[in-house]
Amino acid sequence: MIGDRERYLAAVEALAGGEGPVAVDAERASGFRYSQRAYLIQVFRRGAGTFLFDPPAVGSFAELQEAIGEVEWVLHAASQDLLCLREVGLDPVTIFDTELGARLAGLPRVGLGAVVESTLGLHLAKEHSAADWSTRPLPASWLTYAALDVELLVDVRDEIAALLAADDKLELAEQEFAAVLKRETPEPRTDPWRRLSGLHSVRGQRSLAVARELWLARDAYAREIDSAPGRLLPDSSLIVAARALPASKRELAALQGFHGRASRSQIDRWWAAIEAGRTTEDLPVLRSTEDVIPPPRSWADRNPEADRRLRAAKPAVQRIAEERRIPLENVVIPEHLRRLAWNPPAETTPESIGDALRALGARPWQIDATAQTIAQAFVDASQGPVEADESGS
Repeated sequence: MIGDRERYLAAVEALAGGEGPVAVDAERASGFRYSQRAYLIQVFRRGAGTFLFDPPAVGSFAELQEAIGEVEWVLHAASQDLLCLREVGLDPVTIFDTELGARLAGLPRVGLGAVVESTLGLHLAKEHSAADWSTRPLPASWLTYAALDVELLVDVRDEIAALLAADDKLELAEQEFAAVLKRETPEPRTDPWRRLSGLHSVRGQRSLAVARELWLARDAYAREIDSAPGRLLPDSSLIVAARALPASKRELAALQGFHGRASRSQIDRWWAAIEAGRTTEDLPVLRSTEDVIPPPRSWADRNPEADRRLRAAKPAVQRIAEERRIPLENVVIPEHLRRLAWNPPAETTPESIGDALRALGARPWQIDATAQTIAQAFVDASQGPVEADESGS
């Protein structure tokens, strides 16, 4: 692993002198650390070899960015790594995403190990995928695993590109890769605490306020010590406390189901949060105010016209996906289809549906493939009953 300046600059020089695309991967410590920073960055290029960089030790990656920034980067599931790469100054201009490419090519399984096996006939060991990559020093077996993640990636890229070309899908794949690059970092959720697992079982505004204050206290402490929040207190402990509304610190400590590595060592912190929730006048609304639409299973009663539109459009788009051998969620994002069905354009035409899809972020090839079909399905739904869709989604 490269962590000193002299070896880093030598690696940059070697990579600059290599040929063709550059395979890049990053390892984080998700589930262990609060941050999503990269704790290892792997780079491979033909004619140069494989290099493993220690980001905290290297510091600035400006020279590496200058050396490889303009060439195509090959990543697997690029959206998972781009943010942490950009944090250290590594930002590609062009990418080839082998995971997304495999989906578009119609491969049945798209995990890296499965794609390597399908395209190259090799078995890729994945035993360290959930490791704590902030560990120092990193064991040699982990480094070998990390190196293999990029050593074969350019070969995989070439095989998938050939499959896409044979199916006349290269252009649409390029649109998808470009969309991944352009995708902006999502805005922070208005009420991130509402993502608490099991929150649906918490009843009443006061209990919700306690759940919120516990979540905020846990998040602040996790950020302070750079630990994954769930390692301090699991969501289930926060829910148990919010539902029980303990009347004292002693009662909280004795509460069955309130556990976690910091449940007792930080009992004062959790009790302060509960007291804040019990006394605040800033009570949360029972439902989130974010722009959400109800689950489709409730549409038949709440919006029968939208229900008919969705049940007419889904099988029609599914047929397009099957004909093209592309997963349905890549042909049209399910959330996009639901939003269109719930709130369609005033006039239903292929052009208006296309404009609505474009506004939602659909790519040109997706609009070309589906706008006419969705528009026709919506028109058909307005003219007669539609058979029930059993999927409920």
